[in-house]
Amino acid sequence: MSAQAQTRRLTATQIRARKGGDKLVCLTAYTAPVARLIDAECDVLLVGDSLAMVIYGFDSTLPVTLDMMIAHGAAVVRATGHALVTVDLPFGSYQESPEQAFRAAARVMAETGCGAVKLEGGEEMAETVAFLSRRGIPVMGHVGLTPQAVNTLGGYRSRGHKATERSKIVEDAVAVADAGAFALVVEGVAESLGRELTERVGVPTIGIGASSSCDGQILVTDDMLGLFAEFTPKFVKRYRELGAEIRAAARDYAEEVRAGRFPAPEHTYPGANPRR
Repeated sequence: MSAQAQTRRLTATQIRARKGGDKLVCLTAYTAPVARLIDAECDVLLVGDSLAMVIYGFDSTLPVTLDMMIAHGAAVVRATGHALVTVDLPFGSYQESPEQAFRAAARVMAETGCGAVKLEGGEEMAETVAFLSRRGIPVMGHVGLTPQAVNTLGGYRSRGHKATERSKIVEDAVAVADAGAFALVVEGVAESLGRELTERVGVPTIGIGASSSCDGQILVTDDMLGLFAEFTPKFVKRYRELGAEIRAAARDYAEEVRAGRFPAPEHTYPGANPRR
């Protein structure tokens, strides 16, 4: 049995119990190789619908399908054995009704083996969160800047700077937590609001562009590794510049191929000359 197979994977119940305790370390993962590399350092691996931009080159998360999420979720689960794998429910797969959400979430969990699903929204999704939770599906909530609602929010701007908007986000967070979510992603809000939400809700808050006071943090792995050179959100810290390394490696490879230096003898399979 492999060491990975012997590891007991973290559960949604264990993540919820970390409220006010050790900080939760969370990253996105979309593919088996990357998930395998970062699994041991993470408490939660989120198979986010941000794969729309990161993997497929779309301009928003809206084109993602349930089948796409399932394919990537299953790959991440197969490659890991420690972190709780949570899979986003894509736009249009859960907003219609709690029953639609259950069908989508049940498919995701059955076909990927993940431990939880994530959905966006506040008070309007509380009934759905409760419906899923009562039926054995752990739900991670997501409030603040919710990318699936980008068209109604007026773009990717930070939120919670005005009193009315701030109050609405607090109400959303409390409603989703009270409905049974085991954790709450808080994205793109005023720092003071991130702190307030962490104090107000009884489940862990996971910040992304929120506050260091949150119970945990999450970043898009490709942002953190410097694989997106074109644009870096303010809340991202680049821990490596792998984009530059990849470009340099490709340039060196191209030069050696064009000069005939690759493959060298040590990269080929020698054998006896065929008889003539």
